[in-house]
Amino acid sequence: MAEYEVIVGDRKKRVIMFPFMAHGHLNPFMALAEKLVQRGSCTITIVNTPWNIQKLKSSFPPDSKTNISFAEIPFNSAQYGLPVNAENMGELSPELSTRFLEASENLEPHFRNLLISITEKEGKAPACIISDMFLGWTIKVANELGIFHSVFIAGAGYGMGIYFSLSLNISQRENGEEFSLLDFPEASRIHQTQLGGEFKYSDETVSWFCFRERQFLFCLSSDAILLNSIPELDGMGAKYFHRKTRGKPIYMVGPICSSPKRASQFPDDFSAWLDLHPPESVLYVCFGSQFTILPSQMRELAKGLEESGVVFIWVIRPPVGFSVAEEINPEWLPDGFQDRIRSRNQGILIYKWAPQVEILRHRSTGGFLSHCGWNSVLESLCNGVPIIGWPLEGEQRFNSHFLEKEVGVCLEMARGTESATIKCDDVARTIKMAMGQTEKGVEMRRKALEIKKKMEDAIQERDGFKGSSVQAMDEFLSIATSTR
Repeated sequence: MAEYEVIVGDRKKRVIMFPFMAHGHLNPFMALAEKLVQRGSCTITIVNTPWNIQKLKSSFPPDSKTNISFAEIPFNSAQYGLPVNAENMGELSPELSTRFLEASENLEPHFRNLLISITEKEGKAPACIISDMFLGWTIKVANELGIFHSVFIAGAGYGMGIYFSLSLNISQRENGEEFSLLDFPEASRIHQTQLGGEFKYSDETVSWFCFRERQFLFCLSSDAILLNSIPELDGMGAKYFHRKTRGKPIYMVGPICSSPKRASQFPDDFSAWLDLHPPESVLYVCFGSQFTILPSQMRELAKGLEESGVVFIWVIRPPVGFSVAEEINPEWLPDGFQDRIRSRNQGILIYKWAPQVEILRHRSTGGFLSHCGWNSVLESLCNGVPIIGWPLEGEQRFNSHFLEKEVGVCLEMARGTESATIKCDDVARTIKMAMGQTEKGVEMRRKALEIKKKMEDAIQERDGFKGSSVQAMDEFLSIATSTR
């Protein structure tokens, strides 16, 4: 077991944070860790496997001083039929993802040994554990060692409430084309098209269902739950988790977004290119780090982007059926597409990764064609940028519905991959409606700016005033770090 780092001379109470091994989970945990240490009452130790720890460390400048430290626990991926050194779900095919999730449950003895080692070295146990919802088993270790346990759900309360409900009540999905949730009746009725492949119960998905059920039941027995949202936006979701935990405290500590000081430098060529365009005229297109679309859909999307006439930045990843490591392939796109958009200065293609926070923050960005993963949603709305939704998997379809029907900041263009028929004319029409001076486009931008203001207020602290997120974080730390 790797030696964990100790911040010498620091007597603040130690909080252990254990995110799941996927980029969409690691990043919000790091952002939450930074917010917690800013409150000044604790030090943070981030626990993960060696490859992920090295990635997290690299996000800090080498000479930075922080109350965040790291601890590695071993993970032998080959032992579970996974590729050698496979430590992050984003690097795996969908077929291997469930095997990776199940393998993560075998981290329990290593996690227990680490906590015992920390306790012996410091003469006291850590004050609190904050675990990922996919690592709910950590509550067993916390109870055994007498440590306060909480779960950080990095998604929205509404979308994750539906996700939990469907995972814990399998039979309800069979109640017709549309159905209400048995334990979340306040939510909108669910349509069968909102259920991705992971909710189609079959021999292939039974292991994934069983894993979620195990971990989510553990989560609901935790001492507290942290949600990455604000009550002004997502009170319905908070009520669901309060009810499901039988009155345990629910702390809405959002928006937890990527920290500007840790975000990579914005390349000069991107910045200069964006500077050429008028305010709110550029569409940013990205489907996150985990999922992708079909080759045929990618070609229709490209045609629609071009046909719309809207200027765009597109983060392109290999489509379904291609290796995640494959280089960009001309057959994914229409003939001559790249040359045409370059000659007209209509678009930029970025392969696999882009400085998303900086792009969304730029004055020229006016829309985000997104998979509606909650990290991306928050980064968009924190900058007042409305969303064109193309949700793919997980709770993304529930987020998209919520943002369109309940909040009014989204226009859903498509849903899923296998079930979605994408035509370039529809893509172009949707983009022009959302980005243009249409009634819908203007209303979406107005409401996105309203949500931006509410999120700014939630994290404000000045002249004796504390926003809802700041209050929630202080209340949580007060309870979590009290002597148990």
